[in-house]
Amino acid sequence: MTTRDRRPTMSRSGSSHKFDLDTLRAANLLRQSSWDPENRITPSFLGMALAGELGEALNIVKKLERAAMGLPGSRGSIEDLALELADVVIYLDLLAARYDIDLGKAVTAKFNATSEKLGFPERLP
Repeated sequence: MTTRDRRPTMSRSGSSHKFDLDTLRAANLLRQSSWDPENRITPSFLGMALAGELGEALNIVKKLERAAMGLPGSRGSIEDLALELADVVIYLDLLAARYDIDLGKAVTAKFNATSEKLGFPERLP
């Protein structure tokens, strides 16, 4: 993969939908309280769910790579990968919520610190 291949692009549908972590957090917490009204879900459960979803996403990546190499075996699609990555983000947000972590602030701070450390000009607002 070249540097050009790794540059950010619009979604495959051409949509410019902006993802909002605050909206996800509100909906996630509301749905979680309906699903687990007694609040029995633990952070370790959420961590295991997150790891499981990441494993499923990486399994799709493996299938995409296998197809790209022309090897026999089951196949995955970009759409399958998108759904699994969405599950990762959802569980990541639930885990962050459990510890009252603002993911937007945390990602911004980490991204900007890494850019500064490595001398890159890119910064998140």
